[in-house]
Amino acid sequence: MGWLNRLAADSATFLRVLGFFGMKTFLKVLLIVALFLIAIKLSPVVFVAALVGLLVAAILGALGLSLLAGFAAVVIALVAALSPIWIPVLLVMGAISLIKKLNDRPQPPVMAA
Repeated sequence: MGWLNRLAADSATFLRVLGFFGMKTFLKVLLIVALFLIAIKLSPVVFVAALVGLLVAAILGALGLSLLAGFAAVVIALVAALSPIWIPVLLVMGAISLIKKLNDRPQPPVMAA
């Protein structure tokens, strides 16, 4: 509640808080230069960490794709091995459904006079 400048009716500004506004320009420049130096010194570490992360992601992606391909091969082998069972079952079910539809033909609607 005490942060707003209620004396300035034409704009919603914040009160000036000592600290950043009270710093000298030389100290601001010195702080920015120090932060840049730290960033430059740490950039090789960040670069190596990013490369290691990308390498790990590539390995895990390749492993995941190979596991997915293996799972697909198992499913295809299972479908092929069980085809002597499920193909005749599907044929019988299709024939039953066709016969049932032929016998249950809907009656044409009665015309109103």
